[in-house]
Amino acid sequence: MNVIETDDPRVEAEFAALYEATHGRIVRYAARRIGPHDAEDVAAEVFRIAWTRTCEGVDVGTGWLFVTAENVVRNHVRSEMRARRTQPATVQDPPDDDVLDALDRLDDATRDLLRLRYWDELSGAELAHVLGISTSAVWVRLHRARRAFRTAYREDRS
Repeated sequence: MNVIETDDPRVEAEFAALYEATHGRIVRYAARRIGPHDAEDVAAEVFRIAWTRTCEGVDVGTGWLFVTAENVVRNHVRSEMRARRTQPATVQDPPDDDVLDALDRLDDATRDLLRLRYWDELSGAELAHVLGISTSAVWVRLHRARRAFRTAYREDRS
């Protein structure tokens, strides 16, 4: 694979700063979705794509990285599913934890929103970019998501 190069040291410095600031977050994001074993590989692919796009003049930021990470994770999961079609499926029991149980009872969009905000520590602006909505809509959805989680969590503890 050829590595794309740039002659602009400013671009390299900005990309290096972005990498330093976000690499750990991208690895943790991937690890929560596919496990720690392949998380570094996913992060490497995300930053490879980001570097290519940066050299092409695309403005790559934190939100862009998380959107790309989600796409890379989906591709990884699809590849794993194709590879396992000939193997018997294995099911792992989820941890017996009230928080995870409450999250499991939420719809996918609500659960993903809460994970992005609290586990991946995305800001309102980053969430807006990832979700393709306005920042004000993010806060409304977060308010509703917190309320739904609180209800599900209380039901678990009852």
